Amino acid sequence: MAELALVLQALQQGGVIAYPTEAVYGLGCDPDNEAAVLALLAIKRRPVEKGLILVAANYSQLLPYVDDKAIPLEKRYQIFSSWPGHISWVLPASKAAPKWITGQFDSIAVRVSAHPVVQQLCSAYGKPLVSTSANLSGQPAITDKVVLQQSLGDKLSAIMLGVLGGATQPSQIRDAISGDIVRS
Repeated sequence: MAELALVLQALQQGGVIAYPTEAVYGLGCDPDNEAAVLALLAIKRRPVEKGLILVAANYSQLLPYVDDKAIPLEKRYQIFSSWPGHISWVLPASKAAPKWITGQFDSIAVRVSAHPVVQQLCSAYGKPLVSTSANLSGQPAITDKVVLQQSLGDKLSAIMLGVLGGATQPSQIRDAISGDIVRS
């Protein structure tokens, strides 16, 4: 388990980190560093086509990745009133959003977290982080720091100190345009 300065250094050097979220431990990295994202996907054994979630301290951190003008006015209140919070929204992706984040989609899943550690990390790093559950694809998400250390510790550059937020399920994912629940 590492202090903030060591975790930030790991991110700047293209490392993959783990950190507590609202319900489970998350894996993260710099979303603009393709090598770091591919390393994270290799750890998870997850195909790049599926896309990844970005988590941020505030919506302005997500603006480089989201096509803000394409979000319908009538949907904006529902999205923004749910943040900071435990809902991820699938929004139209900006032209600048990296394909290694959006995968096969022209949209991007994003969340403004209320978790204090996620807020601290994203604020200190100055941008959003990739956020995916700390587990191998298809396996249960990790909620115990001892299990996290034993199963993934040797594959990570750092593990951020902190406790889980008390939610019982990973964030709900909703499509902002259709309103459909992608993951409950």
